[in-house]
Amino acid sequence: MIYANNIQRYKFTMAESFSFDVVSDFDRQELVNALDQVKREISQRYDLKGSDTSVDLDKENISITTNSELTLNAINDIIRQKAIKRNLSLKIFDYGEIEIVSGNRLKQIILLKQGIKQEIAKKISKNIRDQIKKINVSINGETLRVSSKSKNDLQLAIKLVSELEDSLNIPLKANNFR
Repeated sequence: MIYANNIQRYKFTMAESFSFDVVSDFDRQELVNALDQVKREISQRYDLKGSDTSVDLDKENISITTNSELTLNAINDIIRQKAIKRNLSLKIFDYGEIEIVSGNRLKQIILLKQGIKQEIAKKISKNIRDQIKKINVSINGETLRVSSKSKNDLQLAIKLVSELEDSLNIPLKANNFR
């Protein structure tokens, strides 16, 4: 008969590993709210009332149709202002060429940047691994998983990611801290 106090229990402790994800994303609902405010301001502003302007949000872009380049520039400024107030990065906007449609009407498509492309993900990964030796970076589709045994190394990696954001001109966020 084996007694409970004779049984030895072994606890295996693994070294704790911490991680976070690097993503290029934005809050779509905040963008919808910002564009609703833009539409409201267009209907109320005296200089934009008769411009017959439309601002439409699709899945991957914003379409602006108006009657003059001056009005188009004013609307782009309003979009930027409302986006900043809603904590949206201006780097999500990729302004397309201005097209002339049906007479004197102008149209501009603003593409919404989302996700990290493979080439940019490789650059980010290489840069982080070159600067911080004891860190692992893996590319998972359009996100990067950065992991390390040291929280300090992860904090340095987050700082690096924010510095890379400016040079790569894409919005980068660190989330899912574990």
